[in-house]
Amino acid sequence: MEPEPTVLDSLRKAVESMPDDVPLRLHLARLLLQGGQRDEAIRHLGAILQRDPGNSDALALLRDPAPAANPEISSERAVVSPPAPQYDWSQAEDELRDVLPAMFVGESETGSAAIEEADAYDAEHAGLTLADVAGMTEVKQRLEAAFLAPMRNPELRRLYGKSLRGGLLLYGPPGCGKTFIARAVAGELGAKFIAVSFADIIDMFVGQSERNIHELFEIARRNAPCVLFLDEVDAIGQKRSQLRHTPMRSAVNQLLLELDDVAGHNEGVFLLAATNHPWDVDSALRRPGRFDRTLLVLPPDLDARAGVFRYHLRERPVAGIDLKKLASLTDGYSGADIAHICETAAERALMDSVRLGEPRMIGNPDLEAAIAEVKPSLGAWFDTARNVALFANEGGAYDDLAAYLRKRKLL
Repeated sequence: MEPEPTVLDSLRKAVESMPDDVPLRLHLARLLLQGGQRDEAIRHLGAILQRDPGNSDALALLRDPAPAANPEISSERAVVSPPAPQYDWSQAEDELRDVLPAMFVGESETGSAAIEEADAYDAEHAGLTLADVAGMTEVKQRLEAAFLAPMRNPELRRLYGKSLRGGLLLYGPPGCGKTFIARAVAGELGAKFIAVSFADIIDMFVGQSERNIHELFEIARRNAPCVLFLDEVDAIGQKRSQLRHTPMRSAVNQLLLELDDVAGHNEGVFLLAATNHPWDVDSALRRPGRFDRTLLVLPPDLDARAGVFRYHLRERPVAGIDLKKLASLTDGYSGADIAHICETAAERALMDSVRLGEPRMIGNPDLEAAIAEVKPSLGAWFDTARNVALFANEGGAYDDLAAYLRKRKLL
């Protein structure tokens, strides 16, 4: 039954006077769909998503815009009613192109999308602390001494003349929790957290990357206290000697300028960065006042591996899991490797359940079989690290890495 025009007109006027009232606009969109006025309903749903991008009701109506069945319509009438016309997804995509964010990289035809992305860097609450990081005692102690203790104790910092200038560079093999640790540091400081990577900053249009970097640092300053975390900093801050006459060289220069500005006006802005290849980072980024302190984040130790298994199995149907045994079987595995082991074990149990016709729990045998199948992925990184420790350890920059390699008999 189509709503009375007077009802729709009243709702339109109400929405016009209160454009930010999402429930009211959603009610109007439902009635418009029920009355077959799909185009207008789509426009209102788009306006809702502009104000509330995660609105589940609006997204559900966009996916299935057919009106819900009216209980007043008799079953006989439902039988003879013609089928609803098929929804035209192409037309909806055209109507919502300027409302919803692009689904794939490269959809934008101009640099404006990159500017909007730079404006959309979110400063979020970390939601965890170092207590949530299993094991890795040495890393925590180094973090406390080099970074956290001076931040927490301003009086002692002033007494000993400890400067807050500069940032901390986390380096080590991939998949070993550098981003997780950075988020935990933000939680320890009670600060907001902004994490960006190469893909978030670098743009194909000339000058846009520099604007993105500047906007990122401005947002961090506005949200102080804030931990600004630059992931893959070796990609953002590559050695300029390798970037002659390329747009990336200007981006590195802009990053250096922003770091110097934060060093001079760093009230409440704390800098962290992570890289798998610190030897590829421009040396200017590692001068005093920039990322002048480094911390090696190694593959998880026994307690950390047990914690990673617990984390990735916590929402899966498991029984009889021996975390200590699994941790002892995965020496030399990264956190990402262990996540893959859990995924493989779940897949094994799922396929077995399909074959048996009834679900079963994931057990230790599934995980041990997955460990036998999934091999450690860090061999190539350690081959490179060995060469660096042997031939490029200028000034003892990688003494901690060399010590670990000797302990593991890899050097």
